Amino acid sequence: MAVVAGAVAAGLIAIAVLVDMDAADRAASLAGAVAGLAALVVAVVTLVRPGAGSGGPGGSGERRRLRAGRGGIVAGGDISDNAIGRGSRVESTRPRRGPAPSQPGSTDVRVGRDGIGAAGDIRGNAIGDESERR
Repeated sequence: MAVVAGAVAAGLIAIAVLVDMDAADRAASLAGAVAGLAALVVAVVTLVRPGAGSGGPGGSGERRRLRAGRGGIVAGGDISDNAIGRGSRVESTRPRRGPAPSQPGSTDVRVGRDGIGAAGDIRGNAIGDESERR
């Protein structure tokens, strides 16, 4: 792209020196209009294209930001069949499901003090003081 921009600039200078300033002015106006339209097309394609983004994990454009306050628990995916907290217990005879399919795009999970949060499903858990799930 830099080569094309350099060639256009050199061509405009050559027109200004060899022809006249009016022709160079018209050529520069035309070149600016074409560059603006090209930039518009690139911007629209980038916004519409699925998976477009900032190039996070795996280069897929996914961005994750996970934050937990003091005593908080945060997970980048599912939280399933866990015993979390004093006296918690999970007893389950059901088969474990696989992880939920992840959604493309960015993930922003913020959990306050002593909170629990996940970027995926939260299911089948015993959470908190003296809690129990059978």
